[in-house]
This record gives sequence, C-alpha cells and structure tokens, in this order.
Amino acid sequence: MSALPARLLCIACLLLSAAAVRAAPIDVEMREAAQRHRQGDTAAAVAIWQRWAGQGDADAAYNLGLVYQHGDGVPADPARALTWYRAAADKGDKPAQFQIGLMYQNGEGVAADPAEAHRWFTLHRRHHMHHAHTPQMVAWRQQALALIDDRDRREQLAAARRDGAVVVAELQRRAGLTPRPAQLALAAD
Repeated sequence: MSALPARLLCIACLLLSAAAVRAAPIDVEMREAAQRHRQGDTAAAVAIWQRWAGQGDADAAYNLGLVYQHGDGVPADPARALTWYRAAADKGDKPAQFQIGLMYQNGEGVAADPAEAHRWFTLHRRHHMHHAHTPQMVAWRQQALALIDDRDRREQLAAARRDGAVVVAELQRRAGLTPRPAQLALAAD
C-alpha cells in the first residue's frame, strides 16, 4: 500500500470518529432528558429538548410537542405543541405530521378542519409520489400484477374444477347413476 492511500484512510477514520464524537452528546443528552422527565424534573428535560430543537433536532421538537399537548409536567398548551410539532414535521418527522393531523381533526389548539387533517395525514405519501412513476417502479408494478393475475387464474381454475366435480356428482346422484347413502347402508346390512 502506498503512502497516499494510507494517509487518506487515516484522514477518513479521523473524520468518522469526529462525527461520532459530535453525535454522542445529543444521544447522551436526549437520554438524560428522558430520564429527568420520567423522574419528574420536566423543567430540566424541557431545557435540554429546547436547546436541541433550536439546533434543528426533530426528536427534541417532537418531545416538546408531546409534553405541551398533553400537559405532561408543564401546563397544557396546544398552540405551543403545534409549533413544536411543525418544527419536527418540517424535518420530515412522520409522527409529528400525524399529530398535527390529529390536532386539526379534533380541533385541538386550532379550528377543526378535516381537509387540513387529511393533508397532514397524507403529507409523507404525497412527498414520495414522484417515485411511483420511475421506470423501475412501473416495471415492478407490472411484474406484481402479472404474478397476481397468474395466481388468481390458477385459484379460479382449481375452484371451477372442484365445484364442477360437486355438481356432476350431485347430478349423477339425482339421475340414480350412483347409489344414495341410504341405499349403501341397506346394501351393507
């Protein structure tokens, strides 16, 4: 191995370890906030969550939305909860989007608005709709439809054969071509 690739490898390792060190404080502090909240020290938990939410962390913003929506250790404040849920939803947090939808559906902190609730409930689906028309997705859908169609035809054919055999047996019995169960019992005696 030459000196240049070895140096690049060392630099990459240093960058990865630096990124891991930067990520560690948020994990540690989020766990600490959750623990403090469970122990009843909601004010300390809220302070930690507000600091991280202010830096753009969706989980911290969602947690703030929850405590303010339900008045869990703080006075219930649906408008404030909605603000924090929106901060998380803007980062793509699906549970926050769903909570906003529920708030609009139930008229909690906002006027009830079924259309707006539906918009929030389906926001993440519409965001990803562009994937539905890629050539690969179209090919997969066509392949799946062909497999489903083949399975349905096989099941229908088997059911038709089974039902046909029952009908033929019943017709033969009515025509007297096969003995009735009572006649079989008499013949056995």
